[in-house]
Amino acid sequence: MNSRKVAIIGGGIGGLTAGFELSKKGYKVTIFEKEKEIGGLLGDFELSGTKIEKTYHHIFKTDKEIIALINELNLEDKLKWHKSSVGLYYDGKMYPFMGAIDLLKFNKLDLVAKFRLGMVYLWLKSDNNWQKYENVTAVNWMEKWAGKQAFEVIWKPLLKGKFHEYYNKVSMAWLWARIHIRGGSTNEKGEEVLGYLDGGFGQIIERLAKNIDEIKLNYEIDDKKLKELEKEFDLLIDTRPVKNVDYIGAIDLVFSTKQNLSKYYWHNINDLNSPFLALIQHTNLIDKENYNGNHVYYLGTYVPQDHDYFKVDDKSIKIDFFEYLKKIFPNFEEKLVKETKIFKFKYAQHIVDRKYKVPSYKVKENYYQLNFAQIYPEDRGINFAVKEAKKLVKEIIGV
Repeated sequence: MNSRKVAIIGGGIGGLTAGFELSKKGYKVTIFEKEKEIGGLLGDFELSGTKIEKTYHHIFKTDKEIIALINELNLEDKLKWHKSSVGLYYDGKMYPFMGAIDLLKFNKLDLVAKFRLGMVYLWLKSDNNWQKYENVTAVNWMEKWAGKQAFEVIWKPLLKGKFHEYYNKVSMAWLWARIHIRGGSTNEKGEEVLGYLDGGFGQIIERLAKNIDEIKLNYEIDDKKLKELEKEFDLLIDTRPVKNVDYIGAIDLVFSTKQNLSKYYWHNINDLNSPFLALIQHTNLIDKENYNGNHVYYLGTYVPQDHDYFKVDDKSIKIDFFEYLKKIFPNFEEKLVKETKIFKFKYAQHIVDRKYKVPSYKVKENYYQLNFAQIYPEDRGINFAVKEAKKLVKEIIGV
């Protein structure tokens, strides 16, 4: 029986999965988490009587790693697949945007632009050779192949909303992954379906935590404590942000109300003047009866780490977000909102440029790093966080 002691800095999905895998091999695992609770970007809270994630989450049929972990944790009965629906907000109007028919009806693009956009989507969905997209920016590739008009209306708002001043540096490999992976999550009718756990993904965090020997909360690791951990433990896994990688932050506003604002689940807000990039009506995927009959919404955006939203109080963010929400849905009544929560994450997305170098696992002898910045070319997410954690453990134990 292995009795080596392992210290893991960070109690997010990656750190917990690594701890879970090592504990199965007989390692004694201690997790050090700087916050008052574990979970990281998959952390949850209670809204309308039900646990729900701080940041919006769903999984795809192609997410084999997280599905396998859900099964291993005996949560498979709670995993349900739901038909998705997508709206696109552009030039003051919400348009359905779920397939070829909706694209043909979209009157903000001419026929040539629609054709090119459709062909690009089909090509990227079927093309498995992501390496050829590494050395070209998403801006240049999309302008060339989808065309200037489709780029300005569809792709530029997405890239600028996600990466701000970095948008013209992002590698096309990142955008390839976004389209390619999502394209495989369909039902027998060819409709997009998304997976969600009844009761929330926080149950994964809870079940993983039960397999960890010790979890220390409110435990900030500085240089002095890091040296102490290196002496005390046989192995160290550090899940904190990686040095020499640029990150962008995220702001999520979550609220509940009796108002039903839309018929879509996911709304891309293709307006650079909007304070949020995406609007998710969670209860158009999951039945509102799970939340005492309330509709649940997320308003999410990505912002640079020096953005004012990381400096101002929650009330200021709420004012900005709700004022713009009224532009999209004039019938929205703030007085009917029951609960509102705002969550801020300074390290929410790594910036993948053309010269991006994936950080190695090994820092030095018996010291490893694990962070979503190592997920490449796929975009960061819970499926690939689990995959990276398992890869790291295999490297550590020499399998």
